[in-house]
Amino acid sequence: MTELVHEPVSLTDDAAVCGPLAHGQDVAAHFHDFGQLRYAASGALVTTTEAGTWVAPANRITWVPPFHVHSSRSYGETDVRLLRVPAELAGQLPAEPSVFTASALLREAYLARTGAPEPVDSARARLLLDVVLAELARARREPLRLPEPGDARLKAVTDLLHADPASPATLAELGHRTGSSERTLSRLFGSELSMSFHQWRTLLRIQRALLELGAGTSVTDTAIRLGWSNPSSFIEAFTELVGQTPGRYRAAARGHG
Repeated sequence: MTELVHEPVSLTDDAAVCGPLAHGQDVAAHFHDFGQLRYAASGALVTTTEAGTWVAPANRITWVPPFHVHSSRSYGETDVRLLRVPAELAGQLPAEPSVFTASALLREAYLARTGAPEPVDSARARLLLDVVLAELARARREPLRLPEPGDARLKAVTDLLHADPASPATLAELGHRTGSSERTLSRLFGSELSMSFHQWRTLLRIQRALLELGAGTSVTDTAIRLGWSNPSSFIEAFTELVGQTPGRYRAAARGHG
């Protein structure tokens, strides 16, 4: 996943991220004085903020409020469409970064608004933005925010897991590799991230599964590649967190690609 830099910059336009991105391309941490909606018409976009990491395949739209520092990484050949939301309208959307499920109407209005250059104050542009905001107000919010640690000891462990989500290493083994005790790390997971080591690693794997399934990988191959002992346990964990089976999610994601 991408990592926030220490001195993010303020950008006044979207040139750094808007348009085609190659697989694995990073966009450094920055912020805006306006809100920003982020949609991958193809591929998938991972957005990281100080509050956590969100994954948005081609059937999801990410919302970043004004002044929230964020960085990005693309997965697959990613066609990013960005939509600026003026600060005076940002209050219609959540105060924290979020990911929404895109309905057919939301997606078409969004693509129509971002597809052709025209004055932002034109009647058509205002109408399409109103439709987008109205649809977002009723859209399902994706619950899969992966919290990121600030403590250096915990970050050393989560960095290893980000690099290899399928790793079967125990917390004690990861602590040995990073120079911290299992007891200390277990306490930090609970106090800083409000979840256990097992819960955090499962959530990380589910986020990566969204990318795998969105790219067309089979349910069985996704389970194996991300460290589950069998497809059944993967299906159970995925369904509990996402609210639908991985097979159904894969079919819906591929249908919108």
